[in-house]
Amino acid sequence: RRGGADVSGGASADRARAARGTALLRGYVIVSISYLIMGAIGALVDYTTAPESALLVLRFVTAGLVLGVVFARRRPLSGVRRPGIPVRLLIMGLVDSATLLLFFVALRDTSVSIGMFLEFMAPVWVAVAAPRIFKGRTEPIVYVALGIALVGLATILWPTISGQTVKVSALGLAAGTVSGVGYAAFMMIVKDLTNRGVGAVTIVISEMSVNSVVLLPLALWQTVGAGVHLTTRDLVVGIVLGVVCTALAYTLWTEGVSRIRVQHSSILGYLEPVSAPFYALLLLGEWPGRWTLMGGALIIVAGVLVVTLGERDQPEELIPT
Repeated sequence: RRGGADVSGGASADRARAARGTALLRGYVIVSISYLIMGAIGALVDYTTAPESALLVLRFVTAGLVLGVVFARRRPLSGVRRPGIPVRLLIMGLVDSATLLLFFVALRDTSVSIGMFLEFMAPVWVAVAAPRIFKGRTEPIVYVALGIALVGLATILWPTISGQTVKVSALGLAAGTVSGVGYAAFMMIVKDLTNRGVGAVTIVISEMSVNSVVLLPLALWQTVGAGVHLTTRDLVVGIVLGVVCTALAYTLWTEGVSRIRVQHSSILGYLEPVSAPFYALLLLGEWPGRWTLMGGALIIVAGVLVVTLGERDQPEELIPT
């Protein structure tokens, strides 16, 4: 009887490990898909003439409404009143809004390529900060993958950097650096919320609500105040951004982040600039160059390293209360 209990216990442990492995794999797949979808954002924005702030508000409002209607029966905001959750959701939204605004400043006051590179330094900050904030550690393979991914990103951006007069300003560099730190903070706050049992839809609806309120004054100033009228194309693109690239992609990303280490999900974020040139080809007819293909290959290698060689267990990653 004792031997049978041992066998039964071993089988249960094996099933539990298999279930955890399946959940991790699904997390990697879901996060990767979400970033590949979000890669279309740049090409869609270039397809319009509307101010980016107006498109942001339009997509955020659209995404919030779509998720609210689709998941109304689940009452996604019912758990928001739990102790400590409203403050965390508000901070998350404010950090995300500030990051977006600072990224705009970086793009305006420095070259676009520099602003993007500074923004995508976020996984570096996550790798450094996560062990100090969460339980667990950043395994060595993450730093190896980070190095490869950053080289890949620099390779993609190299033709832009080398083919133009690089514009640099102290304000732009500071804004870009802080936007990268803010993006890292946003990812870790979301990870904390998912660990506290807050659902992906709840997180995304809250994020969309705060972002819309914060960015609305800027959007009104850049449209109504400047006498800019949104075209039909602007409205259609804004709705597509809201439904596909935000409601769908953000919810997938948040759900995926709940299943895997935040260090891993942040590195997979480099898939976004990898997929962007292919959307540019589809929507704008711009063919990706050899630098783009080489850089993309390096980023894919980095993602494969994290997925295959990263630690498979996920510790209790909770920010101390």
